[in-house]
Amino acid sequence: MKVEDFQKIITDAIDSEVESYTFYKSVSERVKDANLRSLFLELAEDEKGHREYLQGLLLRGAKEMHFAAVSDYKVTDAIEEPALSVDMKPLDGLILAIKKELHAAQMYTRLAGASADAGQKMIFEQLANMEKGHKARLEDIYTNMAYPEAW
Repeated sequence: MKVEDFQKIITDAIDSEVESYTFYKSVSERVKDANLRSLFLELAEDEKGHREYLQGLLLRGAKEMHFAAVSDYKVTDAIEEPALSVDMKPLDGLILAIKKELHAAQMYTRLAGASADAGQKMIFEQLANMEKGHKARLEDIYTNMAYPEAW
């Protein structure tokens, strides 16, 4: 893979992580429930950590990345994506966050599928795995909130 291609891939991924950080921070400021506020602040910090990790990759150059594969339970895939609003209900905020992670994972998966370069493909697959991990974590929380009778 050309150095310029690697830098472009990682720079685009950094931009995506910054966007997610901004989204989670914004939701945390709008949500009324203290537990959800804390959750969204934690997710914002996770995205900040991903940005810092990706920036480190830019400094080190293209090296092998390792991430554990995660399951996708597709719990909320069929639920319509709510619009971000000041009056958003906690579950709607969670659904929107899950949808953002789903869209990011799908974008990276499509880019991996379109990649002819094996190194580039691997980077996109690993970025998709990171986003799927977020989605799975949020879906666990959603399931516990949406279906408390299961406990």
